[in-house]
Amino acid sequence: MKLHLSTAPGAQLITGYGSGYVQVNGRRYEESLIVMPDQVLAGWAVRAFDELEARHLSELLPHQPEIVLLGTGARQRFPAPALLADLILSDVGLEVMDTQAACRTYNILVAEGRRVAAALIIEA
Repeated sequence: MKLHLSTAPGAQLITGYGSGYVQVNGRRYEESLIVMPDQVLAGWAVRAFDELEARHLSELLPHQPEIVLLGTGARQRFPAPALLADLILSDVGLEVMDTQAACRTYNILVAEGRRVAAALIIEA
């Protein structure tokens, strides 16, 4: 699916997604990544939901997001509460959803000027 949004010029926007990929500003990514309004961190080391560890989510903290969207792959799955401790202690909001829903929600929050990070698991 292609997405179009023109209310956040200069931002990293998700412009498409489908089975096994996400497009950011027209560039296709076929492995897990983190998308923020000012940058894309390609090659996030989470290839499947079952590999998710607390350290993977803690990688987001230096970027000071106010909210993290965790895209858990083709279906919504909730991580163990212990994995979320660092985010909670840092007062960072977390929303868990399937990756395609996270893509759609990310663009809305960027358009609102929010400091959002989308941690997207792309499963092969």
